[in-house]
This record gives sequence, C-alpha cells and structure tokens, in this order.
Amino acid sequence: MSQKQMTEDEKFLFLDKDFINSPVAQADWAAKKLVWVPSEKHGFEAASIKEEHGDEVLVELADNAKKMTISKDDIQKMNPPKFSKVEDMAELTHLNEASVLQNLRERYFSGLIYTYSGLFCVVVNPYKMLPIYSEKIIEMYKGKKRHEVPPHIYSITDNAYRNMMQDREDQSILCTGESGAGKTENTKKVIQYLAVVASSHKGKKDTSTQAGSQLSYGELEKQLLQANPILEAFGNAKTIKNDNSSRFGKFIRINFDVNGYIVGANIETYLLEKSRCIRQAKTERAFHIFYYMVAGAKDKLREDLLLESFNNYRFLVAGHVQIPGSQDDEMYEETMEAMSIMGFTDEERIEILKVVSTVLQLGNIEFKKERNQEQATMPDNTAAQKVCHLQGINVIDFTKAILTPRIKVGREVVQKAQTKEQADFATEALAKATFERLFKWILSRVNKALDKTKRQGASFLGILDIAGFEIFEDNSFEQLCINYTNEKLQQLFNHTMFILEQEEYQREGIEWNFIDFGLDLQPCIELIERPNNPPGILALLDEECWFPKATDVSFVEKLCNTQGNHLKFTKPKQLKDKTEFSVQHYAGKVDYNATAWLTKNMDPLNDNVTSLLNNSSSQFVQDLWKEMDRVVGLDTIAKMSDSSMPSGSKTKKGMFRTVGQLYKESLSKLMTTLHNTQPNFVRCIIPNHEKRAGKLDAHLVLEQLRCNGVLEGIRICRQGFPNRIVFQEFRQRYEILAAGSIPKGFMDGKQACCLMMKHLDLDTNLYRIGQSKIFFRTGVLAQLEEERDLKITVIIIALQAQARGFLARKAFAKRQQQLTAMKVIQRNCAAYLKLRNWQWWRLFTKVKPLLQVTRQEEEMSLKEEELQRIKESSQRFETELKDITLKHTQVLEERNHLQEQLQAETELFAEAEEMRIRLAAKKQELEEILHEMEARLDEEEERSATMQVEKKKMQQQIQELEEHLEEEEDARQKLQLEKVACEGKIKKLEDDIIVMEDQNSKLHKERKLLEERVADFSANLAEEEEKSKNLTKLKNKHESMISELEVRLKKEEKTRQELDKAKRKLEAESNDLQEQIADLQAQIADLKAQLAKKEEELQNALARLEDEIGQKNNALKKIRELEGIISDLQEDLESERAARNKAEKTKRDLGEELEALKSELEDTLDTTATQQELRAKREQEVTVLKRAMEEESRNHEAQVQEMRQKHVQVVEELNEQLEQSKRVRSNLEKAKQALEKETSELHVEIRSLTQSKQDVEHKKKKLEGQLGDLQSRFNEGERQKAELGDRVSKITVELESITTLLNDAEGKNIKLSKDVASLTSQVHDTQELLAEETRQKLQFSTRLRQMEDERNSLQEQLEEEAEAKRNVERHVSTLNIQLSDSKKKLEEMAGNVELLEEGKKRLQKDLEAANTQFEEKAAAFDKLEKTKNRLQQELEDVLMDLDNQRQVVSNLEKKQKKFDQMLAEEKSISSKYADERDRAEAEAREKETRALSLARALEEAQDSREELERVNKALRTEMEDLVSSKDDVGKNVHELEKSKRGLEAQVEEMKTQLEELEDELQAAEDAKLRLEVNMQALKAQFERDLLGRDEQGEEKKRQLVKQVRELETELEDERKQRATMAAAKKKMEGDLKDLEGQIETSNKGRDEAIKQLRKLQAQMKDFQRELDDARAAREEVLSTAKESERKAKSLEAELLQLQEDLAAAERAKKQAEAERDELADELSSNTSGKTALADEKRRLEAKIAQLEEELEEEQSNMEMLNDRLRKSTQQVDQLNNDLQNERTTSQKNESARQQMERQNKDLKAKLQEMENQVKSKFKSSISALEAKVAQLEEQLEQENREKQNTAKTMRQKEKKLKDLMIQVEDERKQAEQYKDQADKANSRMKQLKRQLEESEEESQRIVAARRKLQRELDEANEANEGLNREVNSLKSKLRRGNEPTFSSTPRRTGGVGRRTMIDNTDAAEDDGDIGGDYNGTKGD
Repeated sequence: MSQKQMTEDEKFLFLDKDFINSPVAQADWAAKKLVWVPSEKHGFEAASIKEEHGDEVLVELADNAKKMTISKDDIQKMNPPKFSKVEDMAELTHLNEASVLQNLRERYFSGLIYTYSGLFCVVVNPYKMLPIYSEKIIEMYKGKKRHEVPPHIYSITDNAYRNMMQDREDQSILCTGESGAGKTENTKKVIQYLAVVASSHKGKKDTSTQAGSQLSYGELEKQLLQANPILEAFGNAKTIKNDNSSRFGKFIRINFDVNGYIVGANIETYLLEKSRCIRQAKTERAFHIFYYMVAGAKDKLREDLLLESFNNYRFLVAGHVQIPGSQDDEMYEETMEAMSIMGFTDEERIEILKVVSTVLQLGNIEFKKERNQEQATMPDNTAAQKVCHLQGINVIDFTKAILTPRIKVGREVVQKAQTKEQADFATEALAKATFERLFKWILSRVNKALDKTKRQGASFLGILDIAGFEIFEDNSFEQLCINYTNEKLQQLFNHTMFILEQEEYQREGIEWNFIDFGLDLQPCIELIERPNNPPGILALLDEECWFPKATDVSFVEKLCNTQGNHLKFTKPKQLKDKTEFSVQHYAGKVDYNATAWLTKNMDPLNDNVTSLLNNSSSQFVQDLWKEMDRVVGLDTIAKMSDSSMPSGSKTKKGMFRTVGQLYKESLSKLMTTLHNTQPNFVRCIIPNHEKRAGKLDAHLVLEQLRCNGVLEGIRICRQGFPNRIVFQEFRQRYEILAAGSIPKGFMDGKQACCLMMKHLDLDTNLYRIGQSKIFFRTGVLAQLEEERDLKITVIIIALQAQARGFLARKAFAKRQQQLTAMKVIQRNCAAYLKLRNWQWWRLFTKVKPLLQVTRQEEEMSLKEEELQRIKESSQRFETELKDITLKHTQVLEERNHLQEQLQAETELFAEAEEMRIRLAAKKQELEEILHEMEARLDEEEERSATMQVEKKKMQQQIQELEEHLEEEEDARQKLQLEKVACEGKIKKLEDDIIVMEDQNSKLHKERKLLEERVADFSANLAEEEEKSKNLTKLKNKHESMISELEVRLKKEEKTRQELDKAKRKLEAESNDLQEQIADLQAQIADLKAQLAKKEEELQNALARLEDEIGQKNNALKKIRELEGIISDLQEDLESERAARNKAEKTKRDLGEELEALKSELEDTLDTTATQQELRAKREQEVTVLKRAMEEESRNHEAQVQEMRQKHVQVVEELNEQLEQSKRVRSNLEKAKQALEKETSELHVEIRSLTQSKQDVEHKKKKLEGQLGDLQSRFNEGERQKAELGDRVSKITVELESITTLLNDAEGKNIKLSKDVASLTSQVHDTQELLAEETRQKLQFSTRLRQMEDERNSLQEQLEEEAEAKRNVERHVSTLNIQLSDSKKKLEEMAGNVELLEEGKKRLQKDLEAANTQFEEKAAAFDKLEKTKNRLQQELEDVLMDLDNQRQVVSNLEKKQKKFDQMLAEEKSISSKYADERDRAEAEAREKETRALSLARALEEAQDSREELERVNKALRTEMEDLVSSKDDVGKNVHELEKSKRGLEAQVEEMKTQLEELEDELQAAEDAKLRLEVNMQALKAQFERDLLGRDEQGEEKKRQLVKQVRELETELEDERKQRATMAAAKKKMEGDLKDLEGQIETSNKGRDEAIKQLRKLQAQMKDFQRELDDARAAREEVLSTAKESERKAKSLEAELLQLQEDLAAAERAKKQAEAERDELADELSSNTSGKTALADEKRRLEAKIAQLEEELEEEQSNMEMLNDRLRKSTQQVDQLNNDLQNERTTSQKNESARQQMERQNKDLKAKLQEMENQVKSKFKSSISALEAKVAQLEEQLEQENREKQNTAKTMRQKEKKLKDLMIQVEDERKQAEQYKDQADKANSRMKQLKRQLEESEEESQRIVAARRKLQRELDEANEANEGLNREVNSLKSKLRRGNEPTFSSTPRRTGGVGRRTMIDNTDAAEDDGDIGGDYNGTKGD
C-alpha cells in the first residue's frame, strides 16, 4: 500500500510507513535522549535529557528549547520511531500513559480514528463524516483476519461473526464510553455490516446484481435497521455533550441460523433516564419524540392529540431547542415510516402519540395551597380534563385520586388529603411511569416484530451499547448503577484478556504462574452487590426501604457502620452533607450523594390513579397498566409504616420489587449471557467537549482511558510479556547485535534465537522463548533498538570511511590518467602540426575510407543468419504457449469440479449439524422436564414434612401456652411477695448511695491534695532547671577562667600555680554536681513512688465504679419487675370493668322494663273505671316492682361501694407503688448524676495524672541527660587538665632545647607561622560548622512556628517537640565545648608563639649583625598577633550569637506555654458546649412532657364534648316528643315552652363552650406541632454539632499524629546528619594533623637546607666545593617548595597522594645530585676563578632573600589552600557514609609507608655512594636524612593511632544512636497505651449514656402507664356518680307517682281522675326525662 498511491478512503485506514521507516527520525531519537515530560496544556511533552542530578533531571523541551528540572519519577520513556502510529498499542515497548496518548493523538491527527489496545478497539470521535463505511470497505474487510487489515469496527464485527460460525460459540461486542463518544453510531455500523454480510436475502440463488453502490438488505434486515430510529426517538435526547445522546443502555441480540443468516433479533434496555421527561438543563432537550410530535403532527391529528405550542408545556423547560443539522418535522416523518416498516398499525401509532401528549399535559396541571390549610387544590382543571380525555378516564375520579386518595390503613380505608408538594410529586411520578411503560411497550412490540421468523437460531451475536464509567461533581443512584455495571464489565475484560494471554503462553510452552486479574475488582463489586454478612450498598438500600422512619441520612449511617472498615469504602473527611460517601472504583474514587435514594429505589406511585388507568376506556392504556402488582402504592407504604421490621431479604410473591433489585437481576442475567459468549471490546472516546474536528484535549482523553479501563488493560499487559516477535523477524532485525554467535549454514529459528539471547546476556526474567515466538517484557525492545542503532552507526561510519577512501583513490587515479592523456594529446598535436602539410599524409587520409567497400557482402550474410535464428525461436515459443493454455483450461475445469463437490459436502454437513443441534435441543428439553418433575416431587415431599412439623409445633405451642398461663398465675403471687422485698432493697440502695456520696467527697479531697503535690513538684522541677542554667553559666565562667590561666602560661611557675587552683575549683564543682545529682535521683524515686500510689488509687476507683454500675443494673431489673406487677394489676382492673359492664347491662334491661310499664300506663289513661281499677292493681304491682328495684339498687349500690373500695385500695396501692418508683427513680437519677460526676472527675484526674506522669518522665529524662552532660564535661575537664600538664612538661623540654639550639629556633619560628595559618583555617572551619548549625536551628525554629500556627496539636506532640529542643540544646552545648577546646588550643599555640618570640628576641641580639632578614620575620609575627586578636573577636561574636539563639529558644518556650493556655480555653469551651447540650436535652424532655399533658387535656376535652353532644341530642328528642304529644292540657304547654327556651339557652351555651374547646384544641395541636418541629430541629442541630466536633477531633488527632511522625523522622535525620558531621569533623581534624605533620617535615627539610647553607657560607673561604653544596641546597629548597605546592593540590583532590610527593622529592634530589656533579666538574675545570666565586656568593645571598620571599608567598598560598580545603569538606561529606574509604586510605598509607621505606633504602644506598665519593663532607646531610626517615615513621604511627581512635568514636556514636532509637520507640509505645486508655474511657462513657437513656425511656413508660390508670379511674368515678344520680332520680320519681293513689276519695272521681291523669302525665314526663337522661348518657 505504501508503494502505490492511496485513495481517499484508504488514507483514513492505512498508515503511511515512510515516516516510521525514515532513518532521519530514528537517528534523531537515538541522538537526543527523548523522554515524555508532564505538561498542563498538552498532557505530556517531548524533551531531551541534558543532565542528571540524583533524583532530579535537567531536560530541554523539544518544541521551545526551554530547560527545566523534573523528578525522575515524573519522566516517562519514549518509544522508538519504529512504534509511531502503531496499530496495536500492546506492541509498544514502553507501555505508559504518555505513549498511549501520543499514539492516539498522532493517529487521530492523521485521520485514523480506530486503534487496537490488546483486546480493546479504541475509537476517537472524529466529529465529521469519513468515507470508511461504504460497501467497498465492507467488501475489503469481509473474511479477513485482524492483522491482515487496519483497525476498524468492521474488523471486530467480522472476526466475531467468523468465530461464531467456526467455533459455534456465541459472541458479544461491548461498546462503552461517555455521552457523545460515538457508542450508538458504532452500534449502527455493526448492525449495518451484519445486515450486509449475514443477510438472508443473499441466500437465494439470484444472479441479478443491483446497480450502484447501494446496500442490499432483506425484510428482516430492514426492520432491524429501522428499529434504531424508533428507539432513538423515544430514548435519545440532546445533552450538553451530544446532540443525539442515548439516555438508556441496550443489548441487541441478533440470532443466526446454522448457515450464518439472520433469523431474528431481540433488544433489552437498561436504566432509562425517565426523569428527563419532567426536567432538563437550559441548553438540553427532553426525549426527541416530544419535539417531533409537536412539530410534525398536522391538522386533525394535532386536534386529536390536543397539542399546543412548545412554550406552553412546563415539562419542556427551554421550549423549542433546535438541533443543528436536523429538522423535527422531517424526523417525525422518518419515525412514523420506521414504525410502519416495523408493523405498527395506525391505531397503535395514534395511541402512542396520545400517551406522549398525556405526559406533556400532566406537566401543565397546577396545584395551589389553601389559605389556612396545607391541603392542595386544583383551581383550573383544563389540563386534567385533557389528560383524562386522552387516557379515557373520569375527571372527577382523577382529581379525587390526586388530591384526596384513598389509603388502606389496617382494615379500614381512609381518604387522606394531599399537600401541594405531594400532589406535584404524584403527577411527576405518574408522568415518568407513563413514559417508562410506553417505552417498554414499544420495545416489546419491536422485539415481537423482529422475532416473527419461525427459523430456529443456532447462535447469536450480542451488541451492548451502555454508558461508560462516570465521575461527576454530584453522583447519584444512576451513576452507582452505571459504575457497578462497568465494574462487572471491566472484571469480564480482565478475566478474558489474561485468559487469552495465558492460553497463548501455554501454547508457546512458557513458564507462567496463573493470575486472575478479575479478582482485583471483586472487593468493590461485593461492596455494592453483597446480600448479607455484611450487606452491600444495594442490600442496605432495599432494607432501609422497609423501615417507616428511614431516611437517606440513616441509610448512609447504617452503610458507614456496616461497611466502614471496607477497603473500597471511605467516608469523606470534610463532610459537606450527611448523605455523602465514597467508593474506590478501578477508575478512581467516586463521591456519591445519597439524597432521594430511597424514593428512587422504591419509585412510588399513586395507586388510585393507576387503578383508574387500569380501568380506562382505551384498550391501549389498559395494556400499559396491566401489571399493577409491581406498583409501589400509598397503601403499601402505609403498611410499611405499620410494620417496623422487614419480613425477609427475599421478596415474596405479590410484594413490590425495588429498582435496585430489578436492575441487579437484569445485570446478573446480562453478565451470565456475556460470560457464555466470547466478548469483543470497543471503547469510544470523546476528544473534546466543543464538538470540533481535529482537536484533542489530552487530559480529557487520559481521564476517559482511565475510566474505560484501557489503562487498566495496559497495567495487566505490564504484568506479562506484551511484546512478541516471530523467530525469523527477530533474527533478521537483531542478528547484527550477535554477529559471530550464529554459525554459518542452516539453523532452526528457535536455536538461533537462543544463541542470540545468550550472546546478548539479557536477564532471563525479561524474556521467554516459545515455540514460534520470542516474548519480551515492556522496555526490552527499546533497549535492543538502541543497541542496534549504535551498532549500525559504527558500521555505517566504517563504511563511509571506506567509501570516502575509495572515492578519493579513484579521483586520484582519474587525475593521473587525465595527466597522461594530456601528454598524449600534446604529443599527437605536435605530430599533426608536423604532418599536416606533408603531401603523402594528405593522400593517406583520402585513400583510407575507400578500403572498407570490399567487406559489405560478408556483413549481409551475417544479418541473414541472425534472421533465421530469430524465426526458429519464435516458432518454438508459439508451440510452448499453446501447450500452456491447454493445461490452464484443464486446471480450471478441475477446480470448478472440486468447488461443486465442496459445496455439496458443506450442504450435507450443515444439514447433519442442524439435525444434531435439534436432537441436542430436544434432549435438553426432556432433561429439563425430568429435572422439573423431580424438583416438584422433592418440593411436595418437603411440604408434607413441613406441614407435619408445623402441626407438631402448634400442639406444642398450645401446651406451652397452657403451662405459661399457670406459670403466670404463680408468678403473680410471687411478684406480690417480691414487691415487699424490693422495697427493703430500695431502702438499702438509698443507704448505699449515701455511703458512696461520702466516699466521693473523700476522693475529691484526695484529688485536691494530689493536685497540690503535683504543683509543688512542678515548682521544684522549675527550681532545678534554674539551677542547671546557673550551673551552665558557672561552667562558662570557669571556662573563661581556664582560658585566662592558659594565657598566663608564659611563665612556668605562674602557670603551675594557676593550674593547681583550677584543679581545686574543678574538684569542688564536681563534688557539688555529684551531690545535686544524688538529690535529683532521690526526688525522682519519690515521684515514682507517688505515681505508683496514684495508679493504685485509680484502679480502686475504677473497681468502685464498676460495682456501682452493677448495682444500678440490679435496680433497673427491679423496676422492670415492678412494671410487670403493674401490668397484672391493669389486667385485674380490666376484669373489674367487665363486671361493671355486666351490671350496666342489667340496669339497662330494668330501665327498658320500666319504659314498657310507662307506655302501658299511658295507653290505659283514657279507659273506663274498670280499667282504672286494673290500673290501680297494676300500680300496686309497680310499687312491688319498685320495691324490688330499690332492693336491687341497694344491692347494686353495695356492690358498687365494694367495687369502689376495692378500686380505691388498688389505686392507693398503685399510687404508693408509683410514688415508690418515683422515689427510686429520683434516687437512681441522683446516683446516676453523682456517678456521672464521679466518672467525669475521675477522667479529669486520670488525664491530669497521665499528664503529670508524662511531665515527670520527661523531666526525669531531661535530668538524666543533664547528668550525662555534666559527667561528660567533668571527664573532659580532667582530660584537659592532664593535657595541660603534659603540655607544660613539653614546653619546659622545648625551652631547654631552645637555649641549647639556636639554629633550630629559626626553623621553629617558620613552623609556628605555618601552624598559626593552619589554626586560622581550623577556626574558619569551626565558624562554617557553626553557621551550618545556626542554619539548622533556624530551620527548626521555622518548623516550631508552623507548629504554633497549627493550634490543634495534642499535649504529647508538644512534649516531644520540647524533647527535640532539649536535644538541640545539648547539641549546641557540645558544639560550645568543641569551640572552647579549639579556643584552648589556639591560646596554647599563642602562648607557645609568645615564648618562642621571647627566645627569638634573645637570639636576635646575637644575630643582628649577621642576618638582617630576621627583623622581617618579627614583622610577620606581629601580623600573626593581629590575626590572633581578630580571631578572638570573632570567637566573642560567635558566643554572642549563641546567647541570641538561647533567647530565641526561651521565646519559643513562652509561646508553647501560651499555646497550652489556648488548649485549656478550647477544652473549657468544649465543656460549655456539652453543658448547653445537656440543658437543651432537658428542655426537650420538659417540652415533651408538656406536649403529653396537652394531648391528655385535648382527649379529656374531646370526651366532654362528646358527652355534651349526647346530652344535647337527648334533650332534643325529649322536646320533639313533648311537642308531638297532643295533650289537651294547655297549662303544661306554657311550661314546656319555658323549659324549651331554657334548654335552647343551655344548648347555645354548650355550643359556645364547644367552640372554645375546639379553639383550645387547635391551639394545643399547633403548640404540639411547633414543639415537635423545635425538638426535631434541636436534635438535628445537636447531632450535627456532635458529629462536627467528633470529626474535627478525629481530624486534629490524625494531623497531630502525622506531625508527630514527621517530627520523629526529622529528628532521626538530624541525628544522623549530626553524627555524619561529627565523623566528618574528626576526619578533617585527622587530615589537618596529617597536613601539619607533612608541613613539619617540609619545614625540617628547609631547616636542614638552611643549616647546610650556613655551613657552606662558613666553609666558602676555605673550600671551593662548598659552592656546589650551596647550589644543591638551593635546588633542594626549591624542590621542597614545589613538593609542598604539589602536596597541597593533591590534598585538594583526595588529600591522600603521598606517593606523587615522594616521587617528586626523589626527582628533585636526583636533579640536585646531577647539578652537584656538574658543579664539581666546573670547579675542577675552573680552579682559578676566585673572583667569580665572590660574585656567585653575592648572587646566592640574593637568591636566599628571594627564597625567603618565596616562603612568604608559600604561606599566602597555604592560606589559599586552606580556603580550598574548606570547599573540599563539602565533597568529603558524601564519602563519610562509606567505610570502604577508610580501608582504601589505610591501604594507601601502608603502600606509601612501604614506598617510603623503599625510598629510604634507595637513599641509604645513594648516601653510601656519596660517602665513597666525599666521605668527610656529607656526614651532616646523611644524619639529616636519617632524622627525616625517623620522623616519617613516627608520623605513620601517629596516623594509625588516630585511625584507631576514630573507629572507637564511631562505635560509641553508633551505640548512642541505638539507645536514642530505643527511647523513641518506648515513647511511641507509651503514646499508644495512653490512646488505648482514652478509647476505653470513651467507650465506658458511651455505655453509661446508653444506660441513662434506657432508664429515662423506662421512666417515661411508667409515667404514661400511671396516667392511663388515672384516666381510667376518673372515668370509672364519673360513671359511678352518673349511675348514682340516675338511681336517685328514679327513686324520687317513683315516690312521687305513688302519692296520689293513697290521697284520692271515691266521690270526686272525675276530678281525681283528671288530677291523677295530670300527675301521671307529669310522672310520665319525669320518667321520660329520666329515660332521656339515661339514653342520652349511655345510649350512644
């Protein structure tokens, strides 16, 4: 392809390999070390490595040549250009994020949107149409393998199709990605390709071909393609990212027969975003169908659907949002056409559109709230009428169902008024559910149309189009479901990917341990889906849906409690909301917000409306709402509120299914189908959010690669061997690296590769050799490529050199030939010039052409022979061509015949395969039926067994109940006995409580005493600290005194006296210090004893606390027993009430008999006298009956009185019990409060004691450290004293030697000047060390300031910081000691200098005439004194700086104290908050009691109101009876009217009272509601405050722990650095001593040279040979100066190059000897030149002066060298960590010593030769050389001793370090113990709080029971009083009725009859009153 010219469509598929194979790019990559560097703009940028500094690298960007330093960890390697735009990213040798991003970017910019990544096919949305989906491209990919064609979705589809046909295994293609990434488009392309390749239309043997490039489909394929527009219209919408975004996931299952033809399809959907129906963002749209319908419906259809304009619909938030490039009316026509192709009828389409219009109209229904009520109303029901018209239901029923739905509560059905919010929610839920059911119906209809073929599918190919992993700012329930799905899909990918990889490893025979990478994702999946032990997120959500009071907050709390310790679950640190939690997915951490999750999971609906829709007049609507059992209605939620616990985890038949359960089931089905298939993965990526072509946002793409699992796949690739090459290719490309390893001749590829790998010496872990390929880990191929490039460059350079040499030689030969040709031409020209005028030459030129005419015939004969040969060959070729054509035709015929046979065989095979599949299917069906029957049998047997078991259980339960009844009767009697015992125990408890209070007061007193003791101890400690400070000051003073004493060392006697004095002072100080140490140790022992006592007291207090808690629990148990007794008494009361009801029934019967008698009396009023007589008899009977009634009433009264007495006794007993329980409760509350106080006080005491203990321990450690410091100082003082004594003895020896040796004094002066210079360098070094220490101290102070800013640290960390500061102070003190030592050394040297100056003055008096140069030396010594004074001043400045640092430390301590005060204030604030919380809880309890009392008052008022209504009704009935009775008597009418008016007035009064009571009731209810709201708000606020406090405390704790750890690590680092610095310092001191020794040797050499010069000057007058010696001495001095310079330079580099210096000395000596020999020769030849000798003498003196000047210059050079030495100390720090340097240096020293010994031997031999030559003259020089040798040996011995000392000090410091580490670990353990103690105390506090709450609840229950009993007693009393009143009224009326019969006479019968009638009527009226009263009170 690369050679030919590519077409337009091929440019977007094939890769241009010219750039990849270009050597320029390869050379550029090899020359620049190109890497990838992170960039904010481009994700990663190319850069070349310039320099490497440890962990950091200096790089130069390739684009703008900008340089920057980056950490090595941030750099990612770049692949060679060979891998540029690679089609499969798994082949990349460097598998990293930058390489993957760069590969995708380069391919995307080249128009290549498809790329493989292992099993993935990554697709980047081009945002433009590409010509790569035509029929030509389909034909190109048909039947091709994956590696034969470039990456394409067609290649994935074709491979899946071919695998399905060959392996008979079901296939699946999984398309995932963000919205707008192109999932739906790629799904369409898959279906399009399958419709072409597997079309059943092609199966018919039609030879006709269609013109053009139009794709040909069958009917089923057309329907399959047309199903997509329908689903897009109803399920897609415009979002911010995508104009046609699928708002649901779908799994399209295409079934194929045995021949590979499509026989049907099925579509399943997941997670439709139905909330888009009701609300969208401003720039987004709802589902397309709403806009299509409103824009496309015309005329009559528009009227039928009751459509309006876009802006009139509330659910279309932004109105008409147009999609660019598409028209809604045109899309409407396309959708309708697709429906017609799918077989939708016109009626079905209209019904569908009606439902869509209904959804829009539901949004227009508006509800309003009534003025004084929460109830919602519908003022305008036009939208509701439209909805009902479209759905075929009644408007009134619909409005009732929305506004006042009927809810079943228990067995009753209640109408509940809905609020405005509830009504709005109901309409929105109805709209969402309607659209969802319509979508599901359309989907089932589409599936029905696609499955209409009767052919059986042999296998299927599934296409999953689902949203990818999503991480938004606000992640809700839908995102959890989507991410859960992607976790499962990623697990499937990991599993399948490495199964394929490992299968290939097994095929190739590679050693490999099996790894299941799917298990990496299992914890996260279990966190979401686990059903129990512990339950996952979905299971907990389902469980919470059952609880009535469950909220989203309670769900999150339960989730945190159950899954808080899970690896993948975290609670956010900074809580914005209580409903937030986090899950760690494979793509990253996702924060979920659980608001409204319960409603989303239940998806509730108004079941009143759904039942209306189920009974609609439209059959279509009925079909939509068939499945009513799946609706979560209002009555089911009401049932849920009745039952507080769920029935079980599994849903039973008829119960509602949550959204989570349904989705989990559908996902499990999908995963089982996917597991049974061979998956193919497609990952779609959105390049930018601007929808622009050619732009790629790097960070966006990286985030999607991470979410889509591409980077996860790369991570898995890295675990194995992703790069693999066939043997032949590997040998061909990389044989150049192992040129001589493979022998000539044939060799197998595997053997050749084995030999090559052996030659390359690669690690065996980096590669594996298989059967046909060689496998490499990531990065190995890039390394091989680099080596190959280097090899090729070497070969090419050699080739170029050869070529250039060859060309140069060729050009040279050409020039030589040209030269010879020029000579020939010149010669011929000269000959022609000679011959041109010669006549014979002219004749020859004319005759010569005529000589060839005779040869023409020969040429013609040759041509004819050639023609004959050509004709023969042409004939031969023609015959051969004919034979070949015949053979070709025969072969073609045979091929056609074989093809026909093949087709026949394949058809037979297909038929046999179909038969086999059918038989297998039948076998499976029969087996399934068998299994089902067996399962049914088992179930029936199990059911019978369970029924028998249940029967036995029921019988056992009946027996147990009978036994239980008997036991309860016995227990009742026992409880009465126990009651008396309980009272006694309660009294005992009260006594115990009093005793405990006394003990508590004693403990308080003891605590105060302990606090006072602690304060005393702290004061004592402060005094001790002040004493220690004073001691340090005294020590400083003593050090200054010692320095003064050292200055006075000029005179021996004075120095000895001062030393004795200092010794005595030091001894006195040491004695004082030892006494102080003993006192401190005694104090520490006392403190330890007191601490032990305190701990024992603490343990005793805790034991007492536990005893009190046990007593409290016993008391609570007794209270519960008393409650049981009360419940028994209540049962007795109920039995007594039943007896009272029986008595009331008998009373009612008697009253009814009385009324019957009265009615009979009234009937007999108008009868005759006989009837009157009968009446009299009856009256007598009535009197008898009355008497009987009276007796019965008396008996009843006696019974009632007895009942009352019993009742009163029971009530009194109950009251006594209640009062006792109140007392017990009050006592318990008091005890509880006292215990709480005690616990709080004990906690405070524990804290204070722990703090005091920690303080004491820290102070103890501090004192121990001070003790160690003081002891070390004392030891140092004694050592210094000894050293001073030694030095004094040495100085005396030196003074004696000075007096004897005048010549040596001058050399010692020079030596002292050098020593002073070295000491100045040491002072400078010490100053630099001090500067470094000050820098460290400054850094530490900055850290301390940061700690001050963070005011949330704990006391433990502050103490640790204090310890760190103390360590720093100790370190500073040690440095001060070192400074003082150096100062002492300086002063000693200064004293030595002064002594030598005095000797010098004495010597100068003798040598003034001879040597004037010593005066200049005196001036030099004056300069040295000035430098000494300057150094002293600098030391004083350093001491001032130290004082300043101490002041800074004291300031920091003050700041720490302030910080402690702040901590105490915060603790007080927290205690205030706790008190406020307690107060608020108390107020809440009081308000609850008030609310209960108001509720009781309300109930009483309602009861009284009902009684008054009953009385009113009775009075009204009486009035009506009176009015209706037509009596002749007119007098009574007036009275009746009066009574009527009075009764009406009473009724009005009662009404007013009723209204007042109702108002009071309403006010009480309002107050109750307000109290409840306030209570809830207060509880919520306090819970939030508590949570916030706890979380803040935890955060502070974590931060402090982190800071403590950081400080510990910093402390350890500082200790290590200090140890290394001390070692370096000692090493430098050793080096300086070595230098001093070398300088001394050089000075001694110079001294000896000067001696020899002087001797020569004395002998010059006598001997001429002394001139030679003088010259030799001069040369020796020069050579020694050069040697010193060389030594200084060598010390600057490594400080250990003695060999070169000694070699230089040897050379100089040889030169001197050679010059000496020459001078001897010159002297022997020039004996007469004495005048020249005098000149030579002058010249030598001038040279001596020059040498002295050069010596001064050398001194200045030595100072420069010292400066350089300071710089070299920084480099020496790196070498201090390696002990090998010490060994190498020792080895070098030994070798140097050996060399020195050899040199000594050589020198001795030479000296013997010189002695032979000049025996008498060079004895002095030989002795000097021997002295030098002895000095060198002494120096070597000193170096060995110093090395041993340094090793000892190193060991000691390592021991100290280990001790310090052990101390730090002990402190950590103590801190952890204190934390555990605090946690235990907190847990105890929580237990006490729980017990308190339980006791409060129990007391509230007791109070409620007592109130109920009181109410019932009051009601019984009122009922008894009413009965007594009624009985009295009956008695009085009966007596009145009996009086007229005894007072009447027979004469006046008429009047009497009238009177009796009147009286009887009055009595009747009275009786009616009585009956009315009786009926009025108890009739209802």
